[in-house]
Amino acid sequence: MKTNILVIGGTGKTGRRVVEQLQKKGIEPRVGSRSATPSFDWDNKDTWVEALDGIERMYVTYYPDLAVPGAKEAIQSLTYLAKELGVKKMVLLSGKGETEAEACEKIVMDSGMDYTIVRASWFNQNWSESFFLEPILSGEVTLPMSDVLIPFVDANDIAEVAANVLLDDTYNGEIIEVTGPELITFKDIVDIISKTSNRSLNFYDITLEQYVDGMKQMQIPNDVVWLIEYLFSHVLTNPKNQLVVNDIERVLGRKAKTFLEYAQETAKTGIWSQVSVT
Repeated sequence: MKTNILVIGGTGKTGRRVVEQLQKKGIEPRVGSRSATPSFDWDNKDTWVEALDGIERMYVTYYPDLAVPGAKEAIQSLTYLAKELGVKKMVLLSGKGETEAEACEKIVMDSGMDYTIVRASWFNQNWSESFFLEPILSGEVTLPMSDVLIPFVDANDIAEVAANVLLDDTYNGEIIEVTGPELITFKDIVDIISKTSNRSLNFYDITLEQYVDGMKQMQIPNDVVWLIEYLFSHVLTNPKNQLVVNDIERVLGRKAKTFLEYAQETAKTGIWSQVSVT
């Protein structure tokens, strides 16, 4: 069944899971991505009008993060256009403890449309689908701020919450904070992955400056280096980001997934059993 729901970032970490959640409910949303038909490309505003045509509700994720330069302007343009084209409700995925992301939230909140903000902590899936996977595969994990407590949250929990609030208007006007049920350190995480994957992983604590220098030596793109440095220096150290919130339980009626539960499930896929080739 085709519907009037658009999922922007519908092939990304949370977006594809939101699509799956909606499909389980018998809803076939429009996927907003460059490869979809009609396509949606953040860098090409000409694609936005067709992607939004006939849409009444939308879930929005901005890649790579709402904190990056240009994100605020893009969210502002999209929000204005969405309202003009008749979109009634917008659910925005935001980052917990990110000042720049909160500026994007305000644009949506002041738009005159119905909205729900889903404000997320760092994802468990960063260790299996993103930038922490390669160090795990290499067996050598080198990170700064090893003792900072983080309420890592599962992307499946985020998606289930997002799909619910997208359809349920009782959450209109709310900021839903999604975190895991516990505070956990990088050291704890590497230990859990080591045990669940039956691998010997070495963990090394370094300074943020050393970490950034290492990324530059690996010729990681400057915008990615900037974002990761920002996330470590501003987000992880933000007291707002070091709190467990029970909004997942409030929306879903069950507890959020623990990192151990995520790791046990992920280890069974074999993703951590691969050998990194350097």
